[in-house]
Amino acid sequence: MTDSFSSPQVARALLEIGAVGISPDEPVTFKSGVESPVYVDSRRLIFHPEQWRVVVDDFRGRWERGDFDAEVIAGVETSGIPYSSVFAFSVGVPSVFVRKPSREHRRRIEGGDVADRRVLLVEDMISTGENSLSAVAALRQAGGIVTDCLALIAYGFPDAAERFTTAGVRMHTLADFPSVVNEAVRSGQVTPEEAVIILRWLDDPYGLGRR
Repeated sequence: MTDSFSSPQVARALLEIGAVGISPDEPVTFKSGVESPVYVDSRRLIFHPEQWRVVVDDFRGRWERGDFDAEVIAGVETSGIPYSSVFAFSVGVPSVFVRKPSREHRRRIEGGDVADRRVLLVEDMISTGENSLSAVAALRQAGGIVTDCLALIAYGFPDAAERFTTAGVRMHTLADFPSVVNEAVRSGQVTPEEAVIILRWLDDPYGLGRR
């Protein structure tokens, strides 16, 4: 299940700081091998306090509304950690982070004990969902109860949604890509023609390399 809620304020904040790149003629290649005409550098947010505040306030508003029932907030190494730590601090709950699988670090959960505690996993961005669900598995192996994952933004790949459903995890986002694209068109940062290319790619993210 995916939470389709999307905040136009968050989409606007990302665009204001130049965190969204559009390059339909020179697509970027993700680690998964997927070629994309659009990318998000969410790490830029922490350098821009005004827009960072928009994101934190949006998260806190959803927390206070009761969207999440968690005792611990966990971030995924490394890009998810700024979000999870600030979100947790803003609502007054403990925070941990989940290391990526590594030979050097056998223990993947750092910061505290999640056993028998409800954990909200926080990511900056979800594409295929594999990294997020690896973190979910690590948290569950440590005894944590994980039913929800929140990301700043998700590409909305159909197979990612299927993976989350199979794992029994609800995916939530503060913004989705159609909202970001629509806001980019409204502000003149993206042409309607470029928007069509991006939205078509979102429907078939693995097809760009075949064209």
